[in-house]
Amino acid sequence: MGLSPMPSDAPNQDAPDGVRSNQDARDASISEGVATLVPHNRALGIRFVEAKGGSVTLALPYDEKLVGDPATRVLHGGAITTLMDATCGIAVFVKLNEPIQIATLDLRIDYLKPALPDREVHARANCFKVTRNVAFVRCETYHAQNPSDLVAVANGTFMLFRSAGSEPKGGAQ
Repeated sequence: MGLSPMPSDAPNQDAPDGVRSNQDARDASISEGVATLVPHNRALGIRFVEAKGGSVTLALPYDEKLVGDPATRVLHGGAITTLMDATCGIAVFVKLNEPIQIATLDLRIDYLKPALPDREVHARANCFKVTRNVAFVRCETYHAQNPSDLVAVANGTFMLFRSAGSEPKGGAQ
């Protein structure tokens, strides 16, 4: 069962050019942020793939330095965890549509199978609920070649550090 976008987040293929330009600018900003603002993400080679329909996708390229077991050449679970945490965090930023400080409160991961050698791993996350102080996210990881064959799934909660007196845009959702 894959993540489905929230109905209100469905992409508008007929969006005017100005809206498309805003989406392209947002995607470029996310891509730059993933690559430059978090040194750990940069060290692992995590990169932005897309933000579409309320979901965000990031990629972790296969790299021998991330192998957890040299005998099997399987990626270490910590690299998968980092990919999922980063993807969930970006999904929160996309949902909020404003730059505020966040922190991971809880990230519950179920590993379903090893990430295979020589294969890029993708993570897709959707922030499905935001309250005044907490955002709730679901995430799936899979090999880029087969999105339906899941490597791991996660549910996360993220603390939102809003300035005093600020309210979520549109109120708590």
